[in-house]
Amino acid sequence: MQIFKKKNALIHCLSLLKEKNKLIGFVPTMGALHKGHQSLVKNSIENNDVTVVSIFVNPTQFNNPDDLKKYPKTLKEDLELLENIGCDFVFIPTVEEIYAQAVVSKSYSFDGIENQMEGKFRKGHFDGVATIVQAFFEIIKPDTSYFGEKDFQQLQVVKKLTEKENIPVKVIGCPIYRENDGLAMSSRNIRLSKEQRSEAPFIYQTLKKVVGFAKTKSVKDMYEFVKNEFATTSLELEYFTIAEENTLAEVSEINFDKKNRAFIAVNIGGIRLIDNISL
Repeated sequence: MQIFKKKNALIHCLSLLKEKNKLIGFVPTMGALHKGHQSLVKNSIENNDVTVVSIFVNPTQFNNPDDLKKYPKTLKEDLELLENIGCDFVFIPTVEEIYAQAVVSKSYSFDGIENQMEGKFRKGHFDGVATIVQAFFEIIKPDTSYFGEKDFQQLQVVKKLTEKENIPVKVIGCPIYRENDGLAMSSRNIRLSKEQRSEAPFIYQTLKKVVGFAKTKSVKDMYEFVKNEFATTSLELEYFTIAEENTLAEVSEINFDKKNRAFIAVNIGGIRLIDNISL
């Protein structure tokens, strides 16, 4: 496994492989890797000749400076995990290497999907995500890139980015990887106290109940149910939304001819967790 800190060295190395028509898979991460990331990397390894993983905590996608400061960093363990599963290249740039002197996002329009859910609560978040993903796509020029469905809105934004910017990358969404008790794997989970960790599976348990109600209850009733469920806990419900998968537009009733998904964001002692489930 080769580690790169400078983009020009990585560009040169990958250009030689491209000349040999090698397929390049790419998994962007912010580190603090877990089994969910591992599943993305394995997917890439199985379907490409070469796999590149980036580890970069991108400052422009954090609207909360405290969240950026506290984001977990486990580089030594991350590199060991990647080497053990057979990753080929790891790109670990500095902020200066990516952004030079101006640590700012570009501005994008993604036909409104960036303004739903996370976009409402995290101003500028998806401009930051799209800026860094586009930068990595331009450096690595992968054939395929892999994203987890836990960040489903992010996945749809990246797909829209490749369409709008004419970037020739196939974006693959991979299923949410869960703990045994159903909690969606997240780098933020390691910040949870023992008590918070025992409460957190309530998020997925509630989503599963919503799936069970989808054919018998109205959307309004499901919203009310979720609100009431969380009112009995110490978990703070930030939002619950049922939306159409492609547009992420909120629906007023379930149409089973279309793909709908329930989305949720919850705060536990200042730690923000998101999840979603197909209906």
